Amino acid sequence: MAHWLMKSEPSSYGWDDLVRDGGTEWDGLRNPTARLNLRAMKVGDEAFFYHSMDERQVVGIMRIVREARPDAKDPNWVSVRVEPVRPIEPVTLKSIKAEPELAGMELLRQSRLSVAPVRDEEWKRVLAMSQGEQP
Repeated sequence: MAHWLMKSEPSSYGWDDLVRDGGTEWDGLRNPTARLNLRAMKVGDEAFFYHSMDERQVVGIMRIVREARPDAKDPNWVSVRVEPVRPIEPVTLKSIKAEPELAGMELLRQSRLSVAPVRDEEWKRVLAMSQGEQP
């Protein structure tokens, strides 16, 4: 199973919206690298739900429940279907930046990318941080 980080502006579509809806089509992305990442996702992969813009924090975990297909709004792009797994205690961008073990995380390396892979050790570290564990 692979891990991912997927960003959304909470004022447009936040964690609470995903929970309310029970899932959503993750669409509207118009970036070639994000498209490649969406195409690489498999059913059962998990992703951090990241609130971008003002909040800048990981707030939950979602699961990929349908692999990439052409985006209904523009078939040159793709979308996946996701469902909420569980909320986590927020892990802020500031705390991620301060953690040496996460220095290579794509969130930091390609900060404008809206869908990025998360390495297994990064996934475990962010989860540990959400539970208040120190390195």
